[in-house]
This record gives sequence, C-alpha cells and structure tokens, in this order.
Amino acid sequence: MPPTPEDPAPADAPVDAVAPLARGLLLTRLLTDAGGTLSPSELQRASGLARSTVDRVVATLERMGYLRVDRREVTLAPRLLELGNAYLAALGVPDRLGPRARRLALELDESVSLAVGDGDGVRFVQHATRRRAVSLTFGIGDLLPAERTAAGQLVATGWTEADWARWRERRAADPDDDGFPAVGPRQGPAPDFPALVALAAERGWAVDDQLVERGLVALAVPVRSPDGRVACVASVSSHTSRHSAESLREQLLPCLRDAIAAMEHDLRAEGPTGADRAGSGVGLAAWTGASKQELGREFIESLARGLTVLTAFDAGRAELGLSAVATATGLARATARRALITLVHLGYVSTDGRLFRPTPRVLGLGFPVLAATTLARIATPHLEELAVQVRDSSSLAVAAEDDGDIQYVARAATRRIMDIDITLGTRFPAYATGMGRVLLASLPPAELRRRLERTEQRPLTPHTITSRAGLVDALDRVRADGYAMVDEELEIGVRSVAVPVRDRAGAVVAAVNVAMHSERRTPRECVDEVLPLLRAAATAIEADLHVTERFATVPKV
Repeated sequence: MPPTPEDPAPADAPVDAVAPLARGLLLTRLLTDAGGTLSPSELQRASGLARSTVDRVVATLERMGYLRVDRREVTLAPRLLELGNAYLAALGVPDRLGPRARRLALELDESVSLAVGDGDGVRFVQHATRRRAVSLTFGIGDLLPAERTAAGQLVATGWTEADWARWRERRAADPDDDGFPAVGPRQGPAPDFPALVALAAERGWAVDDQLVERGLVALAVPVRSPDGRVACVASVSSHTSRHSAESLREQLLPCLRDAIAAMEHDLRAEGPTGADRAGSGVGLAAWTGASKQELGREFIESLARGLTVLTAFDAGRAELGLSAVATATGLARATARRALITLVHLGYVSTDGRLFRPTPRVLGLGFPVLAATTLARIATPHLEELAVQVRDSSSLAVAAEDDGDIQYVARAATRRIMDIDITLGTRFPAYATGMGRVLLASLPPAELRRRLERTEQRPLTPHTITSRAGLVDALDRVRADGYAMVDEELEIGVRSVAVPVRDRAGAVVAAVNVAMHSERRTPRECVDEVLPLLRAAATAIEADLHVTERFATVPKV
C-alpha cells in the first residue's frame, strides 16, 4: 500500500512542521485503511519508513493508549477515538441533529445518515440504521467519493474551481476508487458528475441511483447553518427491493424536507460553550516527560504532544486561537504552534490565519474501524490481561433477552489441568451466578420483581439459593458491596466473583467475572487478591466503552 498524495513529503513540508507527528498520523491512517491491524513489517512496507522509526512511533502510540501491540500485531485501540470524538463534538452535528435523524429513521423505516464534505469526498458523521437482511453498512467516519453519493452532489455545489481541479486530478489518478476502502470498485461507467451537481443545485435535492453499490438508492437534502452554509447533508437510503430512486423521491422527500427544517431550527439554537474544557490538559507536559524518562528514545514527545492538540477542540470549542489551544492542552505556545502548522499542512486542521478548526479528515484516524466495534471486542483484551494476572479464566456476560439467563459474550481462558470449560454463547440462570446477580441487582425494583416472578429457582447444587427471600437478600448485599461472590451454587467446585460494567450514563450493561476451582482460593483470598484486579479490569473496559459510545452505538455482541 503506497503512501497517498496526502502523506507528507519532506520537500513540501513547512519548515516548522513536526516530522514525528506526520509519521504518527501516517501509520494510524494506514492501520485504519487496513481494517485496524497490521504487523510492524507491513507498516514498514506500507509507509516507506525505516523499521526503527516505525517501532518508535508504535511504542509512543501504544503508551498513549491509541494502539495495542500483541503477538507481533499492531492494532488500533478504542482510546484513539478521542481524536475523532473531539472533531464530532466541535462540529456539533451528531449531538444537535442526531436525535432528529434517529426519529426520522423510525418514521420512514429507512436508514438516515448525516454527512459532511471532506476534500473531494464525503464523510458520514451520523447513522441511524434499520436492521434488515440487506442494510446500509457504511459507518461513522467512512469516506466515499463525492461523485458516487447523493450527498456529494450537494456538497459539490459549493466547490471552487480549485476544488474541481483536485477532483479531476484524483479521478484521473484513481479511476477505480482504490483510495476509498469503504466502497468497492466502480461498477459500470462513471456518472456525469458535473451535470448531476448542476441538477442538484437547481433542485435543492439529489438522488443516488445505485452509484455507490447496485441495489442501493438514496435521497439527500442539505441542512444549512444560520449563515446559509451547508452544515451537513441528510440522506435517506433504501434498497431497490423497497424503493426505486423515483419512488424514494416521490414518497419521502416531503418528510425529509420537514425534518431538515426542524434540524435547521435546532442549529439556530445556542449551543454549548465548552468553557469547562479550559485548562483540561495542563498535566500533559508532566505526563509526556515521565513517559520519556521511562521509555527513553522509544517515546517521541513531539508526537504525543502534537496529537493532543486535536483533543483541544470540543463542543463549543469548534474554533480556537493559538493561545486557547496552548491553554487547553497545557503546551507551550511554540509547541502548540508547530503542531498546528503540521496538522494544517496535512489537512487535519484548517485555519483562516487566526483561528483553527479540525476537519473531517480527523475521522480517518481509526474512526471507521473502532466505531463499528462491539462490547465483547472492547472487553476481550482486558479479560486476557486479567486472566494472565490471576491465572484463572475471566468472562464477560450480558442479560439474555427476557428469559432470566445470562449469556457469555467474551472470555479469556487459562490452561490448567482443572479449568472452567465455558464457550461463548453459553447461558446460565442469572440467579445462581455471580454475573447474573450483578445484573439482577442493577434492575429497577419493578423490573426486578417481574423477573423474579417468572424465575423458577431450581436447586442446581445443594448450595443454590432457592428461596425468593434468600435471593433478594443476596442482591441487597451485591448492591451494598459492589460485587457478587457465588460459591458452588452453579456447580460443585466452582467459585466466582463478579463486578458490573457501566455505560456512559452509569447503567449496568454487562458483568465481568473471574471463575476458579474452589480449591484454588478461599473466599477471603478472592476478595483480597482477585477483586482489586477484577475491578481494575472493569474500569479499563468502561473507559474504552465510554470513549467508543460517545458518538457510536456499541452492540453487546
């Protein structure tokens, strides 16, 4: 995979550009385009950088929590999403218009997306999808060629001659759209894009009649900000088994226009100020200094500090001056300035000479891959680390749909002569398991009563709690202690301790446990030795979950 024209070339980089920052951005984008995982050797070949340089950049990004390195593979880590989250928060579109997009998807029973222009392409910033056998698979952050989307036709109505020149240059260099990993090769002849753009400008709406993919049709209308600029484009997508491009326009355009009017009203409302972010990065210099001291030359301070500049932006902080960026990150003005010069050169930040703002290209740093993950995938690396620490198996379970069971969705097993043999998808009754009791204890009183009334508490072992009163008392202890321990109630010889996993709103969405043979540890040793490590693992899972679900929906499996 050769570097694309957007990658830095030493000859054209500004004098004050931060080369390590440019290299870190390059490797991160290459990993994104590759689906999230490459070996160091593959990164070296794809980037054209020396292996020692790749290793140092990877070590720095791993220290920041943006990458994981395991078994000679380099993988994007959820914390990297904080860069894209900063852009989306600054943009304001998902927070302010997302609820209306979701309501519109329910009303029309079709997928609804919000997109913005990015160079000669469009990036999705919000999705409200409908689950069907044939459904939209594009994710937040995916970049599509403008000429193959209805949204692109509308975005291009505001292009300058320079924009059109860049588009023609890209089309000549990449006629098959190989530079757009989110879409497949072009099928059939290229559309007359300038003519489609002229028609979209005249109509005020645009259609995509199977330009992205055969069978997919879309209708798009621009959403304008109070100053008349296109803030984003709202699209309704369907399959040809449900709509033709013409029927989509005839039947859904009035509803879409009504929704757009409501969205534009929301954009006129005053947004958040973002004042609480001031000074949030003042500890950065100390952290990078300590990391440098610990890792030596393997840690590149200029890369870490440069990436942190992107996190200065947030809701109500869409445009910042140099001083504000320095204050928000805790960096010296000179350091922040060099990072901003580099980011502007690479297209991740734009400027009018005084104020700086992040661009949609920031979403190309891991967002399409990481925002499409599941809770099970988020938890697995932490379960594996926990299993190594305690030398016993660790698992994540969720409540099965309305039947009183828990279901194992992630697991890290250990190799022992005697081990707990459980496979993914296994179900156990919630009342007799530690993870089940953690989940039951989190339910509102009315819901808990309903669950217990439908649960038959059969004795699975002589130790199983089978009385309703006994189970209620056990759940009260779980709430008071913040964990559950179940000793030989599910199976003789099996002891487990479990804690909750909470989402951004504080709701318990899963439970994580360590299970062992009862001969391995006493209950007291479980509390003293295992519980602190278990809670630390749950906290790490929650941290990754919270950054992931800031703008994305995270399925459990």
